[in-house]
Amino acid sequence: MGDGPHWHLRSMCAIAVMAKASIPGRTKTRLVPPLTADEAATLNTVFLRDAADNILSAARFANIGGWMAYAPAGSEPFFRTHLPESIGLIETVASTLGECLLHAAVTLLRAGHGAVCLINSDSPTLPVGYLIAAATALAAPGDRIVLGPSTDGGYYLIGMKRPHPALFEGIAWSTDQVFPQTVARAQGLGLSVFELPTWYDVDNAEGLQLLVHEVLDGRPFRNVGTPTPATWTRGHLSKLIADCGLHGRIRGSRAAGGLS
Repeated sequence: MGDGPHWHLRSMCAIAVMAKASIPGRTKTRLVPPLTADEAATLNTVFLRDAADNILSAARFANIGGWMAYAPAGSEPFFRTHLPESIGLIETVASTLGECLLHAAVTLLRAGHGAVCLINSDSPTLPVGYLIAAATALAAPGDRIVLGPSTDGGYYLIGMKRPHPALFEGIAWSTDQVFPQTVARAQGLGLSVFELPTWYDVDNAEGLQLLVHEVLDGRPFRNVGTPTPATWTRGHLSKLIADCGLHGRIRGSRAAGGLS
C-alpha cells in the first residue's frame, strides 16, 4: 500500500478516444459532401472536444482518467492545442484498426490502469451515464468485457481489464459483423459481456441528420437518460445551418445517396 499513486492507477479506468487529427481532405471524408473538407475537419475537432468533456464529466462520478489515442504520427501539437490539459495523449499508429485498438489497450493497461475503455470519436452526444456504467462494470470483481453496440453493426465502446488480442484479430472491420464477431470471440475466450445501450455514429449524411435532429431540433436519439450537451458540436452545427444552409445540403446528399 506504500505506492499511493500506483494504487490509485490500479483502481482507475482509462477511457481513451480513438482520435485522428483534423486535416482537411483526410478527416471525416465520408461527410464530404454534404460538408466541405474544411467543415468536416472542424466537425472532427468539435467532436473531439465534446468527447473530452464527456469523459471529464464522467470522471466526476467514477474513477476515470481521460485519454486520446491519436494518429497520425507527430500530431500531438494539434491535440495539445485543442483539448483540456487533463486529457492524456498516446500516439497510436498501426496498419489496421484492430492493431490500433490493441495497442491503445495494452499501453494503458501496462501503465497500471485497472481497466480501459476505447471509444470512437463519432458520437459526441453519447450519454455520460454510459461511460460511468462501463467503468462501474469493469470495477466489479471478475474478468469481463464491456461493449457498446452501434446502429451500423459495429461498436462505439469496448472495455476490458486485461489485454485480449483475440478480440481484435480476424474481425471484419467497417462491416455490420464487427459487433457479433466480437461477442462471439469474447464467448470463445470464456469472457462475459456487459452490453451497453445502442448508440449511433456520425460518419455519413444519415448520421449527420440524426445528430442535427438530436442537438438542434430537440429530437433525442433515445428518450431515456440525460441528454449530453455536446456544446462544441452544437455551436458548429448552428453556424453551418445559419451561414451555409446545412439542412438543404444534407437533404440533397441523402437523396443522391439513395437514403430515405
